[in-house]
Amino acid sequence: MPLIPIADLNDPRLQPFRQMKDRRLARSDGLFIAEGANVVDQLTTSTFQIHALLTAERFADRYHQRLPPDTPIYVLPEPQIEHVIGFKFHRGVIAAGRRQPLAALDHVMAQHLGQTTWLICPQIYDAENLGALIRIAAAFGVDGLILGPTCSDPLWRRTIRVSMGAVFHLPIVQSDDLERDLQRLHDQFNLTRIATVLDDAAQPLAATPRPDRVAILLGNEAIGLPSSVTDICDAKVTIPMNVGADSLNVAVAAAVCLYHFTQAAPANKHVN
Repeated sequence: MPLIPIADLNDPRLQPFRQMKDRRLARSDGLFIAEGANVVDQLTTSTFQIHALLTAERFADRYHQRLPPDTPIYVLPEPQIEHVIGFKFHRGVIAAGRRQPLAALDHVMAQHLGQTTWLICPQIYDAENLGALIRIAAAFGVDGLILGPTCSDPLWRRTIRVSMGAVFHLPIVQSDDLERDLQRLHDQFNLTRIATVLDDAAQPLAATPRPDRVAILLGNEAIGLPSSVTDICDAKVTIPMNVGADSLNVAVAAAVCLYHFTQAAPANKHVN
């Protein structure tokens, strides 16, 4: 499809880009929003389809060559893009992508029969924290992320933006019964489940060997991991901190733990 200059800012074809701040409307339309060239570039190399692109003139030719010929590319001067979306915007390009089903646990586990590393987040409600967790998980080579049923939408635009597009490539499972799936990870898929906790009685992270197949559980900063989850786990570890320090941001804690388990920890098939 040729580049489509937009003459009327009320053009109905721009509707997906007008509701960017309303996560309810965007999700009900089966769409998500990706902002900025770096993130849109990641989207173009993923399995997600692009519904439409809204771009400043400086990016028009770049995406004209990359997208399928039936994908509309709407072109506007950059200041007019701000009028359409309703806020300051300097990234030059926005994509409306089509949602697709998240990964299924059985399917992704069947692809990882040897050594594997998973991150599990039962209750992450902050969109930017979730985006940072996704980016960090991808950076450390995590094979996938499992979310609890009440977690923030991984395809909300702020999560996508903070993840720098890693969300389009990292397998993400959203469990509808996390306690059941935690049991299945152990019984059916032979993963060692390690809970990260604020507890002096827990094993210090630095002294914890790496199981061959491991799932690392992280809680949110307000309440940590619920006891219904930690009671299921095979081990509890903690990041020792100076007296007076409350807790680490969940993304920072994830980076520390994932560095340990993917880079620093000696291998050991059993963690007690």
